[in-house]
Amino acid sequence: MEPSRDEIVMAFVASCIESVADRLGVGYREIFERMEKVRLIDEYIYPCYEVLHSESRENLTKSLIETLHRWELQNV
Repeated sequence: MEPSRDEIVMAFVASCIESVADRLGVGYREIFERMEKVRLIDEYIYPCYEVLHSESRENLTKSLIETLHRWELQNV
């Protein structure tokens, strides 16, 4: 049985959250909550999956951290 596209994308989203959490040295729950608060998952990671998943893990993690910080500053 093959996973659906949604299952594949959600696994990618989870790996993004874990990578950012590991890089920042915090728990994945904190990063998930921060991303949810600024809608980073629904408005960036999920809809841009096709482009983002082609990036290296290193570049993707760095980009997600920068984007998270930028979006958090805009939502203060």
